[in-house]
Amino acid sequence: MPRHPLVLFGGALVVVQCLLALLAPWIAPYSPVGQSVLNRLEAPSLDFLLGADQFGRDNFSRILFGYRASIGVSLTSVAIALFVGGSLGVVSAFYRGWTDRIVMRCMDVLFAFPLILLAIAIISLLGPQQWTTEIAIGIVYTPIFARILRGPALVLAESEFVVSARAIGAGDLRILLVHILPNLASVILVQASLSLSTAILVEASLSFLGIGTQPPTPSLGLMLAESRSYALISPWTSIFAGVAILTASLGFNLLGDGLRDTLDPRLKGIE
Repeated sequence: MPRHPLVLFGGALVVVQCLLALLAPWIAPYSPVGQSVLNRLEAPSLDFLLGADQFGRDNFSRILFGYRASIGVSLTSVAIALFVGGSLGVVSAFYRGWTDRIVMRCMDVLFAFPLILLAIAIISLLGPQQWTTEIAIGIVYTPIFARILRGPALVLAESEFVVSARAIGAGDLRILLVHILPNLASVILVQASLSLSTAILVEASLSFLGIGTQPPTPSLGLMLAESRSYALISPWTSIFAGVAILTASLGFNLLGDGLRDTLDPRLKGIE
């Protein structure tokens, strides 16, 4: 029995879904935008493994390509938030003083807005597109990474090896990149995994509202929105799209929880 089975189970879910997304053009039996009027709202069968939607499009094919959109948007947005927010958090902790005050007050302003409402406001300004969704989610996640990395960076900035590096003449950039950033790797890894879990839900929510990924590009949230009117007579699209969103978010969430339990020194020895 592995010590932290969450890492194995969550990692397996993530790997499987990422492979499905990457291999979608070769795995999907039909085009994700191809329509067949004769197969509208068809139940799961040998021809349509997960049924068909109101336009006769294959749900299985659309979910595979929907994974590409959801995971792609989530990865890009979390990467933006990690780079911008993480950089701001580490720099503010390293220099402190007015730099720390100004940066963290700006982060507090972003924290004051509900996540979804701030994302909607940003997309309203930039227009509903996939790339604007990535930017919007990246911006609303920026203060999270800034806050998370600032705490341990404050401790590292006053540690003996950093003081010694300064004493021998090491520059600020070298200290940040060589001495501080590598020691934040575990924090970054855990927070990125957990953020990916919620970013998938945010992307699905924005697509459900019609301001995220735009048709005809398949999106899991968009599939849920389009199938609402037909949920009583043919619930297959809603069910399978919802399960796809759930498993995608669950995989990253379990992976993040498992990594936190494994890497957190305070949990060592706790079964």
